[in-house]
Amino acid sequence: MSRAFTLEAQGIRACLGRKEILHSVNFTAAAGRVTAIVGPNGSGKTTLLRAITGEIAHEGSVTLNGLDVNHLQPWQLAAIRAVQPQSSTIAFPFTVLEITRLGLSAGLSAADSSIPIRALEAVGLGGFAGRMYQDLSGGEQQRVQLARVLTQVWEPVVSGKPCWLLLDEPVASLDIGHQFTVMDLARNYAAHGGGVIAVMHDLNLTAMFADDVVLMDGGNVVTQGTPTEVLTDSTLAQTYGCPVPVNTTPPGHIPFLLPQARVQMASRSI
Repeated sequence: MSRAFTLEAQGIRACLGRKEILHSVNFTAAAGRVTAIVGPNGSGKTTLLRAITGEIAHEGSVTLNGLDVNHLQPWQLAAIRAVQPQSSTIAFPFTVLEITRLGLSAGLSAADSSIPIRALEAVGLGGFAGRMYQDLSGGEQQRVQLARVLTQVWEPVVSGKPCWLLLDEPVASLDIGHQFTVMDLARNYAAHGGGVIAVMHDLNLTAMFADDVVLMDGGNVVTQGTPTEVLTDSTLAQTYGCPVPVNTTPPGHIPFLLPQARVQMASRSI
């Protein structure tokens, strides 16, 4: 794996108040792949993402596309990576288009005014441009924020170098259909050469869409690898503190859903 096409963090130590949350964490994500960060509540997932993006003070180093982020100006970082936080508070009334266009002003494609509309269509919000952001549901607002960051780094690769989407729980407030919309978008971005890092809670979606999984607990990386390598009965049970059987159906009287079957059904319809 060439360091020129990775986001790499070494020895990340971060504290919130007097409490140390991350304990010398090492983390690497490759462009062209979807990297999911999973783990129980309080394991340090969001804190790691906030440290990587420079939102909180931390010890250790972070390189992006082979460059030390401490040596990059804010506008240089904004041109190659966009961050969707877990939640966003907008204090003043804005339309959906105005929110989405904030990403256009931060990115490299400001001359193309069609991108915000295309980004809204990509997240299933075509026709919402003139609506007031505050009038939307929580899930719709979350997708507007995704459209904003997508607008910022619309092209997955610029001048031969990957751009990055850093997403904190991007599907947390969404119904299953829109979860697929967002994860398909992330998968497609990576397939075209961009890098995607997503903090995730849904292990089924992680198994379906992630190329690499980083499992965290107690401010440390427990293990990392492919979904098959990381999502095992023993590892998940130890990390989450309860049985999490993989590939095991429940008793016959309990209905269960198989979102993975969507892939098989789609292939049959072709």
